[in-house]
Amino acid sequence: MTDDLLARHRAVLPSWMPLYYAEPIELVSGSGRRVTDAQGRSYLDFFGGVLTNMIGYDIPEIREAVERQLATGVVHTSTLYLIRQQVELAEKIAQRSGIPDARVFFTNSGTEANEAALLVATNHRRSHQILAVRNSYHGRSYAAMGVTGNRNWSASGLNPLQVAWLHSGDRVRGLLARLSADEQVDAAVEDLREVLATQTAGDVAALIAEPIQGVGGFVHPPDGLFAGWKKVLDEHGILFIADEVQTGWGRTGEHFWGYQAHGVTPDLLTFAKGIGNGFALAGVVGRAEVLESVPAISFSTFGGNPISTAAGNAVLDYLIAHDLQANAARVGAILADGLRAAVGGLDCVAEVRGKGLMLGVEFVRPGGSEPDPALTNRVFEAARDGGLLTGKGGLHGNVLRMGPPLTLTEEEAREGLAILVDAIRSAAGVAA
Repeated sequence: MTDDLLARHRAVLPSWMPLYYAEPIELVSGSGRRVTDAQGRSYLDFFGGVLTNMIGYDIPEIREAVERQLATGVVHTSTLYLIRQQVELAEKIAQRSGIPDARVFFTNSGTEANEAALLVATNHRRSHQILAVRNSYHGRSYAAMGVTGNRNWSASGLNPLQVAWLHSGDRVRGLLARLSADEQVDAAVEDLREVLATQTAGDVAALIAEPIQGVGGFVHPPDGLFAGWKKVLDEHGILFIADEVQTGWGRTGEHFWGYQAHGVTPDLLTFAKGIGNGFALAGVVGRAEVLESVPAISFSTFGGNPISTAAGNAVLDYLIAHDLQANAARVGAILADGLRAAVGGLDCVAEVRGKGLMLGVEFVRPGGSEPDPALTNRVFEAARDGGLLTGKGGLHGNVLRMGPPLTLTEEEAREGLAILVDAIRSAAGVAA
């Protein structure tokens, strides 16, 4: 039973691993965009294993690709041997990355991918100085935590890097929030120049930034900010790392990669989550001269293994064949427009934001911008009661996060929208 499993969980797993919901649930089966818990309750899933089950559940093309590899008897060989699935997937990702003369290194998670990017950037520039963005999240390992600008997720104050911090794209609060989009870009670029002049020794290795901040509550800057930043970076020879762990593969609807909204090309791009559709698969792709900046042997035992890359090839092929980027734009608009129309005017809703199928609703106390995590949690629980799974996030824990599978249908989007609107209005005490 779930209660027994919960007690067993608490007895053997650390308390700093959070569980969702006042009454945590065990998901035992799934199909399409729906999952079923151990009590037989079905839910429409708008969080997809934290934006990871990008194609959905029990997809025949992905299952069959994995089964074909399993049937060979080879689950693992290590990268000391040629792996056909790995090479084929690397070729596809390099071609899709937009980065010239690209090389790809596979890892198991987004954290490892960002660690690898930081490794090659600091080696290439012979500097441990990094520019990072406030409210960011880049992973739970040593250096990745060091460039994470969210205290809730910084499990250690120790840091192997020297980090200088830039402003985020927050439009609700902060020094730049009161500015127009163009003014915000200008101010952020001016801030970058001042940070370089006052907080660094000049020879900075790289800037790492998420096009849309995931854990940060889907905050994102105005389009074009990265272009303004990169002009300054190029003047100093500083590399640009785009963390596309959550924004990649067409999720934003507008573009295949989040960085493309800014009209720039990064030196390094990290990816994870959706490409494996639940299988452990991630990596970094970058210019050959940068990615080759590893002066010793380095490899990932399980990174790019035959099973995960078989899944990755099937995921990417399915994504492209079904034009899921266009679907993300179309179906995401139903959700975004519907939420803005139905609840955007409530005084407890500070902002409905995001792109494509990466959407957030930020809740505040009426009459100002003070975060209201208690209301957020009531909405979160009410949505679950209504049959919809969502996520939470934001620096203050007051943002409802949605990242459904990119296969979400228009009918499912409207179903989920109705549940969300009811949950928000009831939790806020607003009459239907």
